Amino acid sequence: MKVMVMVKATKDSEAGVMPSEQLLTDMGKFNEELVKAGIMLAGEGLHPSSKAVRIRFSGANRSVIDGTFTETKELVAGYWIWQVQSMEEAIAWVKRCPNPMPSESEIEIRPLFEAADFGDEFTPELREQEERIRAEAEKLKV
Repeated sequence: MKVMVMVKATKDSEAGVMPSEQLLTDMGKFNEELVKAGIMLAGEGLHPSSKAVRIRFSGANRSVIDGTFTETKELVAGYWIWQVQSMEEAIAWVKRCPNPMPSESEIEIRPLFEAADFGDEFTPELREQEERIRAEAEKLKV
């Protein structure tokens, strides 16, 4: 199963406080462990929401909302995409993770949808389309 592991934002991360050299070192070691174990597929840190925008959809209308977004507990400061055998395995890996923030923090784990999750609505034609899109996206990776 694939999961998205999200590092929740804090007041410090939203203020643009950069991690210490020690934290960068510790996270680098942890990421190396994930890669060697065949778990980590992707991962990045995110800039504060002051550099972000949201697009609000209301029927056919779209409106752009500039950051900063005030609900820090609802924001994501970074993420990984992992390939794991189970949620229990993902939890075990997160428990080994260095605290990603200099203060108290949270990490959320959410499973990604797989084709089977969509049932009959995900027709063979839609599956083929998805496979083509993934193959094209793979070609674009550098």
